[in-house]
Amino acid sequence: MAANLSFDEIVGQIRGIVTRAQILVEEVPAPQKLAPYAFAMTADVTTLNAIDNDDCDDEDLATARFVLLHDPAGQEGWLGDYRCVTFVRANIDQEMANDPVLASVGWSWLLETLAKNDCEFTAPSGTVTRVASSSFGSLDERADSAELEVRASWTPTHGDQIPSHVRAWLALLEQCAGLAPIPEGVSELHRSPISK
Repeated sequence: MAANLSFDEIVGQIRGIVTRAQILVEEVPAPQKLAPYAFAMTADVTTLNAIDNDDCDDEDLATARFVLLHDPAGQEGWLGDYRCVTFVRANIDQEMANDPVLASVGWSWLLETLAKNDCEFTAPSGTVTRVASSSFGSLDERADSAELEVRASWTPTHGDQIPSHVRAWLALLEQCAGLAPIPEGVSELHRSPISK
């Protein structure tokens, strides 16, 4: 189904999305050869200390990328004229990395955030990867680490609902990063809309 809004109008709505204080979202150059129209942004989840103190060495808890592709003629496999392509990577503890159902849980988080944001879509595809790393030799002092990666793409059924798909992606990022949900009725500090 064709969107009632133009690609530029949809991008304008995406740029107006306000995120939690712990999430820094930036517009980045979009891939040019995948579709006639493209928009991309990254998001990083930091600790509040890292936000308040520019000298803080805290690492990001999670990082993500969102790409919106649009081909008015559609493309084979999309089953529509828009495609959302996402990536989320988050640090996790070793115990979680050893859980054999983690990949299934990561995929269910994506589907749940899309459902909670009333996103209608088709042709979902993706992978969930868990990576556990141990260092040796001259890197022996590094602590063991583990990460969860969710890579996914899907076709929004209605182009004018794409900002809801972006909110679902941000919710997935929050969940992977372990940010606690904001209780209903509680005001949260917000960051400015997406920076260009």
